[in-house]
Amino acid sequence: MGILAIIYILLFLIVFLIAFSIIQIKMAGMNIKDFTDFIQANQILDDLYDITKRYERMNSREKVVFLMEAEKVFNAFDRVPDMLWEDEYQKYTKVLDIYRDIKLVRWNEK
Repeated sequence: MGILAIIYILLFLIVFLIAFSIIQIKMAGMNIKDFTDFIQANQILDDLYDITKRYERMNSREKVVFLMEAEKVFNAFDRVPDMLWEDEYQKYTKVLDIYRDIKLVRWNEK
């Protein structure tokens, strides 16, 4: 009987925390989908930031993939308030600079 009560209390706490998180996201003016996309984009941003360190050695196919992934990150970051990603600003600007460089080179080649 005691174990069953503990399980009910834990389930209640889990549901309460999930509901509280959803309410906080909604109060910040975001959709849940935008927030989850932002979390995924944050992980992609970390990977892209690592790739920027070897930008000079990338072939054209890698550059195209970099451009596509960077656009996904930029779109996701645009849909959330700036205060959520101000800690990632340095990575974001570095990826944006490399994105611009690649776009400029591709534009000059055409």
